[in-house]
Amino acid sequence: VPAVPFRELTTRRRGTDSATVRARVVAARSAQRRRQGDTTNAELSGADLDRFAAMPDEARVLLGQALTELGLSARAYDKIRRVARTIADLEAAERVASHHVAEAVQYRQLDRA
Repeated sequence: VPAVPFRELTTRRRGTDSATVRARVVAARSAQRRRQGDTTNAELSGADLDRFAAMPDEARVLLGQALTELGLSARAYDKIRRVARTIADLEAAERVASHHVAEAVQYRQLDRA
């Protein structure tokens, strides 16, 4: 792996400030309330996930491949769908997409490590 230049290490990179992150979270929670009442994404049942976190075919295929290749359980399947729904909400996306599922799978892998 090549060395990282000193200038790149010392350059101050500006990330997203707390107020912006908070605004995104508040907007995501509002979207959840409008869509599913007082039930948070973390509390959605399998049937609720089918209804509120429906995925296009390519996202479903990606999730199926991840479950098979990574040896994930049926419980992990629903957890990933819940997290993908939340990621979509944070992006203000109406539907869960493949990139939401991919990000959720990555988080699941980090959780297992």
